[in-house]
Amino acid sequence: MDTSRSSTRTAKSLRSAALAVLLTTGGLTAAAPDAQAASGRTETAVASTSPVTGVTETVVRVKAPLPASFGTRPAACDWLSYLRYRASDGPSASADADRILVAQPGILEGAGAFDSVARNTVARAAAQGRHIEFWALDRRSNCLEDRTGIASGDQHTAVDYYYRGKQVDGRAFAGYLGNDRLGWMARLGIEQTVRDQYDLLAAELPDQGLRKRKLLCGGHSLGGVITGYFATADFDGDRATTADAGHNQCAGYFALDTTVSTSLADLSGSIPDDTNLPDIGLGHGVVQAGLDSGLLPRSLSAPVLLNPETMTLLAIAGLGVVRDPDGEADLPAYLPVNTNIEATHRFLFSKDAAAFLTGSPAVKDFRLTNAAVLGALMDDNSVPLAFLQSSVGFFDGGPIADKSFPVANGGDQQPGPFGTAYRAIPDRPHGPLYTWRTYDRVGDPDDPGYRSADGTPFTGPGKEVTDLQELARSLAEQPLDFTEQYFPTKLVTDLQLSTSPQVKRLVVHPDGLTANPTLTVLAGDGLLAGRIPSDLRPVVADGYQHLDVLTAAPVQNDGRPEPVSTSLVEFARTPR
Repeated sequence: MDTSRSSTRTAKSLRSAALAVLLTTGGLTAAAPDAQAASGRTETAVASTSPVTGVTETVVRVKAPLPASFGTRPAACDWLSYLRYRASDGPSASADADRILVAQPGILEGAGAFDSVARNTVARAAAQGRHIEFWALDRRSNCLEDRTGIASGDQHTAVDYYYRGKQVDGRAFAGYLGNDRLGWMARLGIEQTVRDQYDLLAAELPDQGLRKRKLLCGGHSLGGVITGYFATADFDGDRATTADAGHNQCAGYFALDTTVSTSLADLSGSIPDDTNLPDIGLGHGVVQAGLDSGLLPRSLSAPVLLNPETMTLLAIAGLGVVRDPDGEADLPAYLPVNTNIEATHRFLFSKDAAAFLTGSPAVKDFRLTNAAVLGALMDDNSVPLAFLQSSVGFFDGGPIADKSFPVANGGDQQPGPFGTAYRAIPDRPHGPLYTWRTYDRVGDPDDPGYRSADGTPFTGPGKEVTDLQELARSLAEQPLDFTEQYFPTKLVTDLQLSTSPQVKRLVVHPDGLTANPTLTVLAGDGLLAGRIPSDLRPVVADGYQHLDVLTAAPVQNDGRPEPVSTSLVEFARTPR
């Protein structure tokens, strides 16, 4: 989002002050990496209950050991992983596909986040007689995640596993990792990230000429910047030889609510406030020394919502929707009480500042369906962080009020860290069972048409685009996570220090950014809302939030085909 300095300072001060007061008050898994085949590659089928049929999904793992200089790390972190989607009736060998789209995830995002757009794209192309593959990449640091509790398929089992020390199938959760156990991540920056992509593509498709003809390289959010560095990189150390250059691995680029560039300027607002990022005024060398020594945090996190413990809650909430969306939720009451979870609950489910500071009424005081719980965590009319928002419907079943914390509705609702949507919250604790009206039922004859106190409708059919059930499947069914629990701090500091000599040297072929055609698809209400670069001739998905470009349903409320996957299929059709 386009965030002004003043709004950033105000948001940060409000969140920090409120948190300080609070702190003073009282699926399905693939083969385990350590059991992988001696060949250095495994591919394991992934089952899914998605209604988008005709798509085969597998999880692929390729051995790619880090240099010894990275130091001690888990064995799983010497493997690279991605989700491979292909037409079930198409060729089994990737080299025989018509096109392959290779996608880098955004910040705090894993391969599972691409599930809907990947399926929609592959299925739409297959309906036109073309066989496209979609590869959703997982960054190397996702090797640290443990999906055992989520893969149990049961919310209580997952909570017990991650928060109460109970075992699942004889395995105990090793705990969330502190900075002292992340030393190897101190050097996991942009150089290794693009090297990982190159090594993976070269291993999977050894023929460089074939890669140049068939691969389309891109990403979502921060993935667009990573793609920019990939396009300008040189991978053999000799700028005079160009077969290894990043731009010669791709026939084209695609950007999903981002741009393909080597600057974070277009992603202002995508990196949340109150994270533990160091002051980049320190300079690259000082920052690197701090990461190496452990004086600086090696993984990006924040005290509310954005840390491994709380991000796990999204997948657990997704389990409830997959199993019983309309059942009354007991998750808020079943979760353990600790400062981290309590702070997150209050930040996301407080009507106003008084409710946040006192903790009353609390989320567990409301009767909510499982769908309403997940909606409250992810919908743009509820969650107050723009880069986490999707458009999945609206609350139903009882009186609704304006949510004025952390910022009030009204005014110009300009793009910023909190997004443009009016926020709402159930208004009757210990009252009716609040349900969730799905995206395709907003505006139906039985829709109450909830409005803000100033008379503004909270939402409408043109603003709702993602099916909550499909979002839940992406969160809970994927063997590679939707979120990224351990995001490397160095990846962001490298990009923020893009003018430093250490980072500038990575841009060996600057013309690589324009060496291939580019498709830019932007969310109408997303990061670039209000400042869409017309010179890129972007496709604008009206009503979409930042995550909707990945999660939107295949058919929209006005009956039109989903525009992101439609545009990707058309781009892949164009001769290169």
